[in-house]
Amino acid sequence: MLPLLLLPALAACDLLEFSPNETRAPAEYRDLTRKNLARLQQQPVPTGGDTLRFVFTGDSQRFYEEAEDFVRSVNQQRGVAFVVVGGDISDFGLGREMRWVDDRLRQLRVPYLTVVGNHDLVANGRGAYQQIYGPLNYSFTYAQTRFVLVDTNGREHGFNGRVPDVPWLQQQLADTAGIRRQVVVSHVPPNDLDFDPQLEVPYAHALGDAPKLVFGLNGHRHDFRVEQPYENRVTFINSYSFEKRRYLLLTVWGEKAFKLDQIEF
Repeated sequence: MLPLLLLPALAACDLLEFSPNETRAPAEYRDLTRKNLARLQQQPVPTGGDTLRFVFTGDSQRFYEEAEDFVRSVNQQRGVAFVVVGGDISDFGLGREMRWVDDRLRQLRVPYLTVVGNHDLVANGRGAYQQIYGPLNYSFTYAQTRFVLVDTNGREHGFNGRVPDVPWLQQQLADTAGIRRQVVVSHVPPNDLDFDPQLEVPYAHALGDAPKLVFGLNGHRHDFRVEQPYENRVTFINSYSFEKRRYLLLTVWGEKAFKLDQIEF
């Protein structure tokens, strides 16, 4: 029997973790996507035209020292509105890994958003990600730019023909009210073996039909790449992982104009 003095402490403690696969998280680590979006919407929209600058990086996983250096570097950049992490926040789908990464990234001077990666879905990762970050598919608008973040981890869903959710994606891209451009963010690129092969063509067509799409952003491959693998000439940009100690600084303006800088840290 536990000593009586310990019982109140155990009952009140929100930090106890009885399994490495525990999906519950302390309140300060819950709903981070919603909290960061609220913070972003409170920021003044950039002035001096319609230029928007943001950081894109991928695959933080267990690269915690690199994450700290990444934060220091981003905090020195001027005019950055927010950071997007292209999936694989964790390595083994553990909630504690996601919280450890957030401990570093919450030191950023700007909000950060994530899209779910295949490593975030292993074991009990789906539940942990949804509690700590939020929905697997979501969109937001900032500075006349619609960002659509979509789960493309087909292999982790057994290639069930439903991930990515192409009808949902098409609906998001069809809604162009009040926006000037669109950006799609996912983890697995459509021309990758981990993407559901029966959905590759519909997904590529959905992006190709998007009237204001600037580019698609991906992680997963841990290295930088810019390509147009389909006849519709949609540009896909793959980011470095944290371990490569580089990230992308993207500047968009006009309808589809953009500039890409590679930053070493």
